[in-house]
Amino acid sequence: MSIVGAIIVPHPPIIVPTVGRGREAEVQATIDAYHAAAKQVAAWAPEVLIVTSPHTVMYADYFHISPGEGASGNMSAFGAPQAELNVRYDAELRQELVRQAEAAGIQAGTLGEKDPALDHGTFLPLYFLRDAGVDCPILRIGLSGFSPLEHYRLGQCIARAVDALDRRTVFVASGDLSHKLKDDGPYGYAPEGPVFDRRVTQAMESGDFLQFLTMDASLCDRAAECGLRSFQIMAGALDGLAVSPALLNYEGTFGVGYGVATFAVTGPDENRRFARQCEEMERARLAERKAAEDPWVRLARLSLETYVRTGKQLDTLPDGLPGEMTGRAAGAFVSLHTHGQLRGCIGTTGPTTASVAWEIVQNAVSACSMAPRFAPVRADELDSLEYSVDVLGVPEPIDSPAQLDVKRYGVIVSCGGRRGLLLPDLEDVDTVEQQIDIARQKGGISAREHYTLERFEVVRHT
Repeated sequence: MSIVGAIIVPHPPIIVPTVGRGREAEVQATIDAYHAAAKQVAAWAPEVLIVTSPHTVMYADYFHISPGEGASGNMSAFGAPQAELNVRYDAELRQELVRQAEAAGIQAGTLGEKDPALDHGTFLPLYFLRDAGVDCPILRIGLSGFSPLEHYRLGQCIARAVDALDRRTVFVASGDLSHKLKDDGPYGYAPEGPVFDRRVTQAMESGDFLQFLTMDASLCDRAAECGLRSFQIMAGALDGLAVSPALLNYEGTFGVGYGVATFAVTGPDENRRFARQCEEMERARLAERKAAEDPWVRLARLSLETYVRTGKQLDTLPDGLPGEMTGRAAGAFVSLHTHGQLRGCIGTTGPTTASVAWEIVQNAVSACSMAPRFAPVRADELDSLEYSVDVLGVPEPIDSPAQLDVKRYGVIVSCGGRRGLLLPDLEDVDTVEQQIDIARQKGGISAREHYTLERFEVVRHT
């Protein structure tokens, strides 16, 4: 046997009656859909459940699989300790999954458990499944900071592990949608919230899992989504399988999107190899972007790739560079992104070399090898990197935050010998207050200290 079906479900604690205390009636449609999904799982008669949750242990560079024989949990954090569950883990399947992940070069395992108790993202689905009579062992798996494709590949490893042990399996992808649907919601409103939820629910309804892999990272961030990476792992577990999708319900009553969907496996389908399709699309997009790079970005790429491949910095500049690169000196920042995520950023606020060109050469090397919070760039990452180069104007002192504009000006916050800098026009930096706070924190400057401000303009090359 293998994976016979999957469900996507939300995890609002309020739908547990002892937590909601009557308010659960406000999302009765979600509760009804949850019961229907649980009934479907019971009909599939699983031997094991794979549960992915955004609220269990999560690392940027590791998929955590809960260790031990089992776990317990309750809703005490939400005022209802009487709502409790105990679960058993499938240790043999867990061991096989770790083996499959290792063979695939995916960082996954049981290391680094912080709290063995069931998180509410796991508890809620199991609560409804128990009510429907489903009481089998589970695997509980956390999400990561890895790319969408890496989450999908973990799902493929899950499918191979299930097949190897002949387990009749149902996948439970726990996750809410956007948390920014209403002004009076717990997280406020962002226009990206409803857009995100429409796209995700369309994917649920149609079974088009490619949409889970190709969602714009900026849209996801601004929507404050919760469960997308759960859905990506689920999609990977169903790689190459035809499904019968059913979107049972969607609502955003409290300003948070709750979607309930089921996916019954109906047989093989080679057209549903979504990792392959995603990789082809990404290669085409990156090739188009690379072909459009200007001399500033091309030089950053040449410098970085030379260093990563040879361990040596460029010692001569390529021919044909514009005079404004070779004939003047200025500070410059080189930023790297991969799969929509920042991969490194290093720069200089003023010139430290003879020209902008050499500034770019130097800072591209630093961005790939010395950026705080990031491991050095590997050779196998080079084809997926996207570059931007910011050439800085001369900073000028200002007397007040009112003289800043987050779209036009970067800011430098100084106190004694400490300085923090933030470039202009960055995603998720929408106010001057945010801009100053981030720059201040980067410089290790507290809000209570007296600091000075400078602003600067940039010319951005992408």
